[in-house]
Amino acid sequence: MPDALTHVLIAYALATALSLRYEWITPRLTTVAMAGAMIPDLAKLGRVISPETVEAVLGVPFSWQPIHTVGGGTLAILVASLVVRPAYRRPVALSLTLGIGSHFVLDMFLIPPAGTFPYLWPLTDAEIALPGLYKSGDGWIVPIGIAVALGVQSVVRRRSLEAESAVRTDG
Repeated sequence: MPDALTHVLIAYALATALSLRYEWITPRLTTVAMAGAMIPDLAKLGRVISPETVEAVLGVPFSWQPIHTVGGGTLAILVASLVVRPAYRRPVALSLTLGIGSHFVLDMFLIPPAGTFPYLWPLTDAEIALPGLYKSGDGWIVPIGIAVALGVQSVVRRRSLEAESAVRTDG
């Protein structure tokens, strides 16, 4: 699942880069963004636990697919932000939004038909598809994700060392 690793790496890179501008984005919230990048792919649990099995257990109709939509992502953000302390609700919701949003943006570049899905459900059932750059199983996207994450990390580390050096010379 090179695609899943790339989702996590890009969410890490985005959250880490944004932490330069927004001090409230801590390493813990970067981890939350990385977890958020995996939420839409919970729909793949349907390969392991069939919807019929869940229906039998819950006694109500069930489908995994809505998890991989804006509506499903929004619901996950709302639930997750309600289970944390009130002081952390907004930062957690924003971090999850970053992760889930980056997931959807990357998925739009999948080669169709994998890249077509009604992402904007429940707003519309229209399937959005861009021309497509890669397949979900393409291994070459992982080195790109690693390079982006390492590049952002090196910039953040350099800025941190520069700030630390400036404090030492001033004080």
